[in-house]
Amino acid sequence: MGCDGGTIPKRHELVKGPKKVEKVDKNAALAARWKYCALSTEKLRRPIVTCDLGRLYNKDAVIEFLLDKSADRPNSEVVSHLRGIKDIKELNLTDNPAWEGERRNTKGDRYEDMHCAMFICPVVGLEMNGKHRFCFLRTCGCVFSDRALKEVKTEICHKCGDPFKEEDLVVLNGTKEEVEKLREIMEEKRAKAKATKKSKKSKFSETVSKPSESKENPDSTETVFAEGKTSTENGEDRSQPGVYLWIEQTLIQCSAP
Repeated sequence: MGCDGGTIPKRHELVKGPKKVEKVDKNAALAARWKYCALSTEKLRRPIVTCDLGRLYNKDAVIEFLLDKSADRPNSEVVSHLRGIKDIKELNLTDNPAWEGERRNTKGDRYEDMHCAMFICPVVGLEMNGKHRFCFLRTCGCVFSDRALKEVKTEICHKCGDPFKEEDLVVLNGTKEEVEKLREIMEEKRAKAKATKKSKKSKFSETVSKPSESKENPDSTETVFAEGKTSTENGEDRSQPGVYLWIEQTLIQCSAP
């Protein structure tokens, strides 16, 4: 039994099965995280910056977002934790001499290796293409592979020589678990900074209120001095204790910030 025109349908044309889920190439998706900006999805170009969560951005894209947060932008949830320019760090990257960029395949007739990265580790030479774990230093922004930091253990940056601590290391493009851990560290750090700022503000208000109280009672030093001005009573000189009190209170007021 055929259809119009004498065609005979096949089974897959008549029986509808479950739709096949499109599989994303994990290697291509991983390589894209190291080649494209997480905010604008454009190709990464210098200057490249990162945040406390280890994501890579083009600096101009982040500045545009910070200047106008009200605008509807794609991937805006990726940078929702950024409050200002102080929340990003410019990376000090090492160029890969084997990477020719877009000049190599201008006509589109040559094979382009997606795993060939723009940058490499300055110590062991591993390419920053997603296959290897990379970290950056909060202090100077230099980027190294995790293998280099394990093989050459030091507390001084291999590239610029600045000292650093273990807590200054941040993983770039880490796993979900690593990103959640970095988020907890970021929130804890911000809470501590907010608490210290609040305590400093309260201390400053206390020091400001002290001089104002002395201005309200300008005769306080004079009364102390007047109390000591009992000169001689019954042949005894009692002026010295009053003078000492006046000098001591004057020094305290002068030393107050």
